[in-house]
Amino acid sequence: MVEKMAESPLFRQFQQAFEVVTALPLTLRAIASRQLVQTENRNQSRSCSLLCQTCQSCDVCLKSQPRAGEGVDGEPGALVCAFGLNETAVGVKVGKEIVAYLQTGQVFFKSPTREQTQRTLQHLRERGPNFDPAEAVRRYRATPVVHRREYQAGVKLLQIFAQQLGGLANQIILLQTDAEPAQITRARELIAAQYQENVTLPMISKQVGMSRYSFCKRFKQATGANYTDFVSRVRLEKAKNLLLNPRYRVSEIAFEVGFKSLTHFNRVFRRIAGESPTEYRQHLQNP
Repeated sequence: MVEKMAESPLFRQFQQAFEVVTALPLTLRAIASRQLVQTENRNQSRSCSLLCQTCQSCDVCLKSQPRAGEGVDGEPGALVCAFGLNETAVGVKVGKEIVAYLQTGQVFFKSPTREQTQRTLQHLRERGPNFDPAEAVRRYRATPVVHRREYQAGVKLLQIFAQQLGGLANQIILLQTDAEPAQITRARELIAAQYQENVTLPMISKQVGMSRYSFCKRFKQATGANYTDFVSRVRLEKAKNLLLNPRYRVSEIAFEVGFKSLTHFNRVFRRIAGESPTEYRQHLQNP
């Protein structure tokens, strides 16, 4: 899911605009990610790019990185890394569950002191002897110094966008990509046309001319969701449209979009949307 969100035009366009306006790097990372953030970002701090050249320094960063997300639930998580740089993580919720973080930072709020610079230089000597000390100092002291108020304004933008991104996560998963196999595109078309019926996995895989095993594997690779979950998400989007009409009872909507029981509909709706169909309708009526 997070990979699909990171590849979506919505995220890419916001990332580009955010980085141009703030000159800060921005990465969307999954909660359990074990990769350093910002390593391929054009706005990555030059001192961080130097630190990433040694495995031991990478390990220090990897251990501290998850701390930015600790306790994140509506409020941004912040940390000062082992080298004195500030980073911030904003949780992206799908329903009530945080699935990813929007992470930015790698900045100072005030210029590093001479003692701070020397400590970092000593740290580099201990973990990566093959480097130019003068270049290391230049890079470290060239780290952007950002006014705290301006930085907090950028974080506020991330909070607003995180809500939008999480709210549209289901639609992003359902989006077709140009690079997907023709059989998967055909499967999407069949599901869209027959979602109200019993669109079983054996039936769809047979209609697109693939074995169940191959179809499941290719479908998950292309959509980021397994087949059953994808069908549920399609039905959920249809249900959301019907919930706009107060004349429809929730039970009528459940059966109209293809669910076999109201209990199952409520359970799936809450899992994906983070609230019950009734609560969703109430929010529509009282935004």
